[in-house]
Amino acid sequence: MAALPAMLAAQAAPPQAQLPGRSAQGQVAVTIYSTGTALIQDTRTLNLPAGVSRQDFPDVADTIRPATVRLDAQGTEVVEQNYDYDLLSPQALMEKAVGQTITLVRTNPATGAETRETARVLASNDGVVLQIGERIEVLRDDGVPVRVVFASLPPSLRARPTLSVTLDAKAAGARPVTLSYLANGLGWSADYVALFDEAKSTLDMQGWVTLNNSGSVPFVDAETLLVADGGGQGVPMRQPGTQTAGRARLGDHYLYPIAGRTTIAANQQKQVSFLSVDNVPATRGYGYRNPWLGSSDTAQGAWSLLTFSSAREGGLGDALPAGTVRVYMRDAQGRPQFVGENAIGHTPMGSSVEIATGVAFDVKVRPTVETRTRNGDRWRTAMRYILTNASPVPVTVSLVQSGLDNGFTDTRIVEESQKSERRSSSEAVWRVAVPANGEAVVTASFDTRY
Repeated sequence: MAALPAMLAAQAAPPQAQLPGRSAQGQVAVTIYSTGTALIQDTRTLNLPAGVSRQDFPDVADTIRPATVRLDAQGTEVVEQNYDYDLLSPQALMEKAVGQTITLVRTNPATGAETRETARVLASNDGVVLQIGERIEVLRDDGVPVRVVFASLPPSLRARPTLSVTLDAKAAGARPVTLSYLANGLGWSADYVALFDEAKSTLDMQGWVTLNNSGSVPFVDAETLLVADGGGQGVPMRQPGTQTAGRARLGDHYLYPIAGRTTIAANQQKQVSFLSVDNVPATRGYGYRNPWLGSSDTAQGAWSLLTFSSAREGGLGDALPAGTVRVYMRDAQGRPQFVGENAIGHTPMGSSVEIATGVAFDVKVRPTVETRTRNGDRWRTAMRYILTNASPVPVTVSLVQSGLDNGFTDTRIVEESQKSERRSSSEAVWRVAVPANGEAVVTASFDTRY
């Protein structure tokens, strides 16, 4: 069957099965949701006769969901609709020919002479089995040029995905007809490129939308609208924002229209810019999160963190759809170099965003459970955290002790070597200054129920 496409040729084909020179779509509007569903709205001008007629709509998405089809046309009612997804291909053509008679044309490589013989197709399962006269043969590529000729094409095979609709028009004449349906196979995601300038503590951010069409049908010169809907979970933001972005909304979703019309080709990914902001205040720091009773015999690398805001003032000034942020920094020669990436979820405007770009080489943390004693139904746990810095500049590490509540809200820090911030009943945070080529120590004792 792998050699089948080179062997098959059709003598005749009805008009609807001929390969198209151009798309039959009309004015197309595509709304793509970040969950992978798309709404297609295709307006075509049809010259309808009065009464009942069958109209074909080729070039609908091959991933159409037929139950979602809706058709609007003035003075017209829909009687019946069928989606013909049995597409014309060499393999489908041979499968439809089972039980039928075909013609085999063989060419002599030396002389170029052709010989013809008729054959009856017995089966087309992982290969084609033929009856030629009194013998049974398997159609194969044996080095002798051969093609198969069919007298006609089966009426059920279509060259393009086609929706057939039976309409009842009150009057004859040309009119716009809008076909709307949901389809799978279309999606989008956001990608961000951040260039961080450590000397200025600023970053330049470029946001890109990646459109993906995994289907075989293109959408030409489409008005494209992207919807950031309910998914998009990523790395938790430090502090969610409370500002409303200046974008159109649909219910609880933000809309990201693509400027102008764009062609979404079949089996294609394409990128379109939707955000470009320079000189946004940003800082680089370090973080370490220790689980409850986390203790290590060796030092662990701290996370390298980049923090910035999506606020209207002093930030990116937009709501950010979920995606991946890739961070670059300039080296000593001024060339941008990639330093790490991480994902963000849907981020409201006004949020404080903290991206972990990787594990630091020079900044380490070693947590140790020093003592743990029980007094009745309470536990007293003493922790020591040793932070080291091998870099030539001082750094600040956000040291987080997590897992404090475990379902209870009465955990207390009874002693600590420096003041912590209680982010929640589960987390305490110390902002620890670690000198260049030096170390810092934080101790704390916790009173808990477990």
